[in-house]
Amino acid sequence: MADDRSKKGPQDRSRINLSERYEVDYWTKEFGISEGKLEAAVKAVGSSAEAVREYLKRHQ
Repeated sequence: MADDRSKKGPQDRSRINLSERYEVDYWTKEFGISEGKLEAAVKAVGSSAEAVREYLKRHQ
């Protein structure tokens, strides 16, 4: 079964997938940051949404 592109949030809210535009849009809005900051955070701590959230708290 193909992904349902009408859903605006990520399917697995515990992981951040930078390969999907709708997920990047969701997470940048969720965290209130730019795409570049999201990419840097994922590069620093991995794709765990909770790890990115904690990283952003420490580095803002």
